[in-house]
Amino acid sequence: MIGLMSGTSYDAIDAGAVDLDLDGDRLVLTPLGLISRGYDDALRSALATALPPAATTLADVCRLDTLIGQAFAAAAVEADRELCDGRAELVASHGQTVYHWVADGQVRGTLQIGQPAWIAEATGLPVVADFRPRDVAAGGQGAPLVSLVDQMWLRGRPGTPVALNLGGIANITAPDGTAYDTGPANALIDAAVRELTPEGRAAHLAYDREGELAARGTVHGELLARLLDEPYYALPAPKTTGKELFHPAYLRQALRGFEGLAAEDVVATLTRLTALTVAAAVRAAGATEVLASGGGVRNPALMAMLREELGPSVPVRRSDDLGLPSAAKESYAFAVLGFLTAHGLPGTVPASTGARHPSVLGSLTPGRAGLRLPGLTDTDRETPVPMPTRLVVDGQRG
Repeated sequence: MIGLMSGTSYDAIDAGAVDLDLDGDRLVLTPLGLISRGYDDALRSALATALPPAATTLADVCRLDTLIGQAFAAAAVEADRELCDGRAELVASHGQTVYHWVADGQVRGTLQIGQPAWIAEATGLPVVADFRPRDVAAGGQGAPLVSLVDQMWLRGRPGTPVALNLGGIANITAPDGTAYDTGPANALIDAAVRELTPEGRAAHLAYDREGELAARGTVHGELLARLLDEPYYALPAPKTTGKELFHPAYLRQALRGFEGLAAEDVVATLTRLTALTVAAAVRAAGATEVLASGGGVRNPALMAMLREELGPSVPVRRSDDLGLPSAAKESYAFAVLGFLTAHGLPGTVPASTGARHPSVLGSLTPGRAGLRLPGLTDTDRETPVPMPTRLVVDGQRG
């Protein structure tokens, strides 16, 4: 299987290939590798220009849906050829989130683009896509969807392990099903680099490389206090957020009155904001360890601040330490969700998303062979496939 993912940072399309084998109540995942391909500069710029709070047109949405679908298709073709030796059977595509409609604490709708027909046409494979809307229709937040995969993966570990993803937005999953977005991870940091540094203004992709700016800067207490006043942090779980809230205009508003601050001080303050809000959520979950993934794990300053906030009693490890590559974890997770959909199994945990019931997720775009799903015989179709309760990574350590 191939899982396709582009997160809220929209820095690249990740194509993760896995082999999945259902063994009783265990789903055994063998990582086959990851290909990560950035959007070309023109497409990234067009996407950034169209995202909220900017205005856009249906013509722009149509063009982006097509161009992102074609970019996802190219990544899937490359992953099948390079990682699966041309033997992939199914593609699961998360698409690119462009809007998450939240009103009065309830998600009313969600939109991921990247037309899956282009992926099916280019690969010849069936494609499961558009995962989030079904959970929203069932009264859920539509996020974080990887919570089911995290729960299966964490099951059996001692204590209370918490899975943490540090993308544009940070989210956690605890073993009891608690899962939610804690707030920004890299979203505001990236925005500050883009708006406040010459290098960021000149680049199509701006971020605090190796956490260098944060490491040089000093946290500004008054600015940090203003940022922590954000009402989202006080909302009860389940809850979800995105760049609809934490966008460059939000940052500009927060910086009013602090225009003289050096860029490195602003970035240091925003990095501490992420560490504080994540640590608060981790402590509230009663965590005994944190298993982190996502682009934020490559930021030494952020990881150091998070470890400082949590202290030695709650160690922070990368998912790589358990055999699950942090850079590929979300694309692998959507491959698992696609596998569940293909077998008619639910991919949500109501305790995580707030939905009324579990749901089989996504919509299916047939491949060249029509509607027949791979790996299923007629006997399989007559006999329900058991729901796995554990995810085991082949060769998992620790």
